[in-house]
Amino acid sequence: MNQAATVKIFLVNGDPAGLRTAEIYGWTGKAVAGPRSQLEAILERDESAGPGVYFLTGVNPETGKDRVYIGEAEKVRARIKLHLERDFWKSLVFFVSHDENFTKAHIKYLEGKVINKARDIGRYEVENRNASGTKLPEAEAAYMDDYFRKVEQLLPLLGQEFLKPIRASMPRHRKSELYFCKIKDVEAKGKRTSDGFIVLKGSAAVLQERPSTQKYPYAAQLRQQLIDDGVLVPSEKQLIFEKDYEFSSPSAAASVIHGGQANGLMAWVSADGVSLKHREESEASNK
Repeated sequence: MNQAATVKIFLVNGDPAGLRTAEIYGWTGKAVAGPRSQLEAILERDESAGPGVYFLTGVNPETGKDRVYIGEAEKVRARIKLHLERDFWKSLVFFVSHDENFTKAHIKYLEGKVINKARDIGRYEVENRNASGTKLPEAEAAYMDDYFRKVEQLLPLLGQEFLKPIRASMPRHRKSELYFCKIKDVEAKGKRTSDGFIVLKGSAAVLQERPSTQKYPYAAQLRQQLIDDGVLVPSEKQLIFEKDYEFSSPSAAASVIHGGQANGLMAWVSADGVSLKHREESEASNK
């Protein structure tokens, strides 16, 4: 679990979407972030002359999905210049150390941890083919594990969520509530999250799509994408979720399950028969 932290973010040009740096008080690391359009100014900074890990993020033009390239370099500035031929990325973030004690082994270890975690979470496509992590002595590994936790904390503040866990977000006073979406002989289970709605592994979706997808193709396109990605696997009578998957909204989730347009606020119902819409209205009126 991440610890409480005081973060200092400096807007170099006063633009919250422009060049900025981020630090955690009492930590030896530092992050530098900015859009590709300001690459020259980013690479002019002294921090880019040393060793570190870097992340190039954007959208894969072929799939429309968020994509990240994760790398390490003994000289960040020189390595980034080699990635100009990659046209998918729009943003750059890199992390360095104030104490200048980073070795090649340190940054390769950190790169490997980030690649593995990003793949496990699955929010972004990870362009790297292999994780090039390396082993460290126990004390050094513990130091870099702590550094990694700080990277996890800072990345979302810099607009990067590829290490953000997918989890249900509910009030602390009660357990995360399960909702059910049923149609014909198909049933799916899911939960609200801070970013949308997550459908749980083992849930099912109808095998055949509704005729309405000819006019409103979003659901059909998303279903095909999930099949291509191995999230949905066809069986004899239905599609099965092979892993948890977070949708942008309850309606997006319900549309995939129903095989066509659906109102997620009404389609998702709790175990005691209360729709998500009525549950949210009740919660809002009690505040």
